[in-house]
Amino acid sequence: MTVNDDSFTNWKNREEIAESMIPMIGKLHREQDVTILLHSRSLVNKSVVSILKTHRFARQIAGAELSVTETMPFLRALTALDLGPSQIDIGMLAATHRADDRGLTVAEFTAEAVAGATGANKIDRREPRDVVLYGFGRIGRLVARLLIEKAGSGNGLRLRAVVVRGGGERDLVKRASLLRRDSVHGQFQGTITVDEENSTILANGNAVRVIYADDPTQVDYTAYGIKDAILIDNTGKWRDREGLSTHLRPGIDKVVLTAPGKGDVPNIVHGVNHDTIKPDERILSCASCTTNAIVPPLKAMADEYGVLRGHVETVHSFTNDQNLLDNYHKSERRGRSAPLNMVITETGAASAVSKALPDLKARITGSSVRVPVPDVSIAILNLQLARETTREDVLDHLREVSLTSPLKRQIDFISAPDAVSSDFIGSRHASIVDAGALKVEDDNAILYLWYDNEFGYSCQVVRVVQHVSGVEYPTYPAPEA
Repeated sequence: MTVNDDSFTNWKNREEIAESMIPMIGKLHREQDVTILLHSRSLVNKSVVSILKTHRFARQIAGAELSVTETMPFLRALTALDLGPSQIDIGMLAATHRADDRGLTVAEFTAEAVAGATGANKIDRREPRDVVLYGFGRIGRLVARLLIEKAGSGNGLRLRAVVVRGGGERDLVKRASLLRRDSVHGQFQGTITVDEENSTILANGNAVRVIYADDPTQVDYTAYGIKDAILIDNTGKWRDREGLSTHLRPGIDKVVLTAPGKGDVPNIVHGVNHDTIKPDERILSCASCTTNAIVPPLKAMADEYGVLRGHVETVHSFTNDQNLLDNYHKSERRGRSAPLNMVITETGAASAVSKALPDLKARITGSSVRVPVPDVSIAILNLQLARETTREDVLDHLREVSLTSPLKRQIDFISAPDAVSSDFIGSRHASIVDAGALKVEDDNAILYLWYDNEFGYSCQVVRVVQHVSGVEYPTYPAPEA
C-alpha cells in the first residue's frame, strides 16, 4: 500500500468517526442542553468535514493536530453521564487527560472533570427568555442568525420580534431575503419562509414577528405575547440612559445597546467585566467592536507584564456610515467614497478602555483608518510594558491564554504565516492574535489583532445577553483563572 493509499484510508476512517459523532452531539444538545466544544468552537450542527477541520485547526493554537480518534472516547463517555445544561470542551478534556498522571480511564477522568454538571450539582434548565431586536441592519441580522442557531435545544434565548421602520411594497419579503443571503457571511444555515398576512418570518421553525414602528413609545410588546424580554438596540440612535429608557415599554425588562454607551451606561466587554453587571441594571452597552477586540488581549498583557501606556491603530473595514461615492457627510472625511479610499477617522475604543478596565492606569490612545474591505479589521496594539520580556515568552503566554484561560472565548491565536483578513470572516472570537506579526523588544510589545468587526462582535453581544438573562451555562473543564 502506498503512502497515498494510507492517507486516504486514514481520512476515510476519521470521516466515519466524525459522522458517528454528529448524532451524539445533537442528542446532548437537544435533550440535555449540553453544547459540545472543541477548543471553544461549537461542534453543534456541524458537518463531517467541519468537525474534521476544527480538529485540524487545533495545531494552529496547540502546536499539534488533534484527531477525532482522541476526542471520540471523551464524547462517548459524556453520553453515558446524566448531564445538566453546560458547555463541555472535548479538546480540553483530551489535553488535560493527557497531562494527568493518575492513570484514570477516560470514563473516570471525564466524570470527574464534569462533576459540576452532573447529579446534585446540575443546574436547572432555564425557561426560554424572550428577545426583541430593535433595528435589523448588519449587526441586527447577524445577532438574529446567532439567536436562531442557539435556539436548537428549545431553551435559552428566543427571538420573538424585530422592530423596524415602516417600509414600502414587499418590505417583509425584502428583509427576509437579507436575512437569508449575505454577501459577506454567506447563506443562512436553514430555511426561511415569510408569512406576510401575520407579518412573520419563520426561520428554522422560529416565528419572528416583524413590528413596524417609528419610535419605541409606539410599541406595546405584551400585545404580541412578549414578556420580560431583553431588547437589543442595533440602531445606535439612542446611546445615553435617557434615550435608551424609552425602550422600557410593557414586555421589555432590559435594554442592550450594540454601540458604545454614553454617560453612566455600563460598557460591557464579555469575558472582562461582564461579572460587574448589577442584577437590577436595566440598561447597558456592549461597547464597540474595536473595544471588544483590544480589551481582552490588553487585559491578558497587563495581568502578566503590566502596561505603562499604549496606542492602538485600527485598520478598519468600511461601514454603512460611509458613502459609496463622494457625497455630503457630516464628518469631514467619511463623505469620500468608501470602496475607493483609505479614510482617516476617529475611534472611541481607546477612551472606552477605562470603562471596561478601570484598574488599568495606563494611558491608551487610538486612531483609525477605514479601508476598502467590507468586513474584518485589524488592531495594532503598541504597548510599553512594566518589565522586559521576549517574543517567545509573549507568544507562549498569549497561546496559553487562548487555550485555557477565562478569556479563551474572546482571544484566538493563529500561527499561519499566510493569513489575510478574509480568512477571519465568521470568527466567533473578539480578536485573533497573529503570532507571525508579533513584535517584542525589551519592554515594548506590538500585537496585531484581527477581528471580524461584524460577526465576532455579534457573538460578544449574544454572550452578554446570555449572561444577563441567566442562560449562560458553565463550561467544563473549568478555565484556569
